Amino acid sequence: MGDRAVTGGKTRSRQSGGRGRRRLSVDERRDELIDAALQLFSTRSPEDISIDDVAAAAGASRALVYHYFGGKYELYIAALGSAAKKLSVLLEPPTEGKPLERLHISLKRYFDFVESHAAGYTALLRGGPADRSGEAGEIVDGIRQLLLDRILHTLNVEVPPPILRITLRCWMATVETAGLDWLENRDVPRTDLERLLVDQLVVIMQAAGRHDPGTAALVDRLSQEELGR
Repeated sequence: MGDRAVTGGKTRSRQSGGRGRRRLSVDERRDELIDAALQLFSTRSPEDISIDDVAAAAGASRALVYHYFGGKYELYIAALGSAAKKLSVLLEPPTEGKPLERLHISLKRYFDFVESHAAGYTALLRGGPADRSGEAGEIVDGIRQLLLDRILHTLNVEVPPPILRITLRCWMATVETAGLDWLENRDVPRTDLERLLVDQLVVIMQAAGRHDPGTAALVDRLSQEELGR
């Protein structure tokens, strides 16, 4: 019933747009609604977006949106989950190169996602219920923990000392902010920004090493590996 509200046959056009439209599978229709929602959630607070807004953006009926998701919060969770899944795939740790080279590869993949999935990235980090509790908070915290784990894997660290953990999380916040700023302004070449962020990590890890022997030993090991010793 929901699909007939959007398409009435193989050649019938969309009522709202007049363009020909092929019949989509359940997964394709669901993804289409999620993509429309991500575009809206990336520019406005979810609290300010209605099911009607999403339906209009997708060229569908509100009944179809309810059919697939049950409500706005369920749609928001599905949209966040979709963005997080795409990012997690891109952040599979590289195996080639020295530690900083591998980190640079991971950062490039991260910004590939930022650029190619701007709506998903912005929705993942900007919006959401004010307290970021429940499933929404779990999704965002999960992707941040995944990113931290991938960085530690790149650095060959299993259990980070507290100072290193705090330092890396601070750097991750810097990367997130840089991604949002770059999407808004795009006044720094992406490759320059990626190199800057790697350099910033080196500097703050050196500073952290002055407060923690374990981090200092890691910085020294990384320096030796970068020099090929």
